[in-house]
Amino acid sequence: MSTEAPKRDQWQWENAIAGAAAGFATVAVMHPLDVVRTRFQVNDGRVSHLPGYKNTAHAIFTITRSEGLRGLYAGFLPGVLGSTISWGLYFFFYDKAKQRYARSREEKLSPGLHLASAAEAGALVCFCTNPVWLVKTRLQLQTPLHQTRPYSGLYDALRTIMREEGFSALYRGIVPGLFLVCCCLLLSFLSILALKIIMCGVELK
Repeated sequence: MSTEAPKRDQWQWENAIAGAAAGFATVAVMHPLDVVRTRFQVNDGRVSHLPGYKNTAHAIFTITRSEGLRGLYAGFLPGVLGSTISWGLYFFFYDKAKQRYARSREEKLSPGLHLASAAEAGALVCFCTNPVWLVKTRLQLQTPLHQTRPYSGLYDALRTIMREEGFSALYRGIVPGLFLVCCCLLLSFLSILALKIIMCGVELK
């Protein structure tokens, strides 16, 4: 992790584009496992429209048999959109925060300012993308046995939620989401710094 201050006149689109591309590729490959994980998390035997799964392999087989490959990619559009936007915005906000914290082009940012930049970027991304993640989760939980009228897609889900539950419903879970982002960033940052000190003998300035 570089401690050099970013140039103020550089808008570093390459970081945002690289992050967005990585987010897209990750979701495109791993989305079926995300669907399985989401259904396992909510299925405690009381959710009547979800079948029981014995393990991951059984879940994948059951979903494919009853819903087709489309079932494994339920919520794919908001998932790939959310991941692409999240990583793109994260690196964009992170670079802009570092530029703002830097007092001069030559000055090196302290580890604390890097952490503050990362936390700020993570919080902004959380606010921007929470509606997309909420819709993704609801679409992933839809099955042919669903007792209510299913959402036909991302736009229909957003429109229905706002009409029936209000705009604030799109931000359900925002508080634990912010807490999770901040904790993950803090732990990741401290772990990276510790490994740099132990393995590379890096001196923090």
